[in-house]
Amino acid sequence: MAKPIMAKATAVWLVDNTTISFKQIADFVGMHELEVQGIADGDVATGVKGFDPVANNQLTQEEIDSAQSSAMHKLSLKYNAAAQGEEKRRGPRYTPLSKRQDRPASILWLVKFHPELTDGQVGKLVGTTKPTIQAIRERTHWNINNIQPIDPVALGLCKQSELDAAVQKAAAKKAANGEVMSDDERRKLVSTEQSLGMDAEPKIPTAIEGLETFTLGGSDEDKEPEMGDILDAESFFKTPVERSDEDEDAK
Repeated sequence: MAKPIMAKATAVWLVDNTTISFKQIADFVGMHELEVQGIADGDVATGVKGFDPVANNQLTQEEIDSAQSSAMHKLSLKYNAAAQGEEKRRGPRYTPLSKRQDRPASILWLVKFHPELTDGQVGKLVGTTKPTIQAIRERTHWNINNIQPIDPVALGLCKQSELDAAVQKAAAKKAANGEVMSDDERRKLVSTEQSLGMDAEPKIPTAIEGLETFTLGGSDEDKEPEMGDILDAESFFKTPVERSDEDEDAK
């Protein structure tokens, strides 16, 4: 249900100028019933000037009269055709000033690890424009040498669920176009919940991949003889002096 603008000031006006119950006012403005009672007692919203919802085209007098005559009646905002669709966000996401400097790092991360995302999807996730995304894709951004890729979820620029939804949508579009994804791209499509529930698998570095079953070839005849095949224990422990004595006896 849509709520009125300046909810607390509207509640102040309704408390001061009508006999509508606290629960009805609380449901209309989106506040707790005890908070509305606090307004009536002077403990809450002290100094807040009342905002007339009738004069500001949010309520009709007939709606207020109906609510005053019946405690079960629920107040509803006056229909305004011009306000339809305002709840839908248009254009790029708003990014606080403190986080705007982090957007290039997030764009670079998305471009690097999720190249299947379109410029429009990246723009909605981090709240940026297509020229900036294109400049980072083509590495023509003025500060590209100093930008390090950082996950936008870690920076608080978007939610993990939003990123997962965008990646899944891009994958579905790619599959519909008949494009084949690589194994690395398929791994990126796993959602956070699925990845956390998977068993950890040991990964083999690409440089030595395939060597885990490698064995030296050759027959048993080609094997080098061991020390036990050449020397017996007695000859092994003889000193050089003893060997020289045997040579002199042989002469």
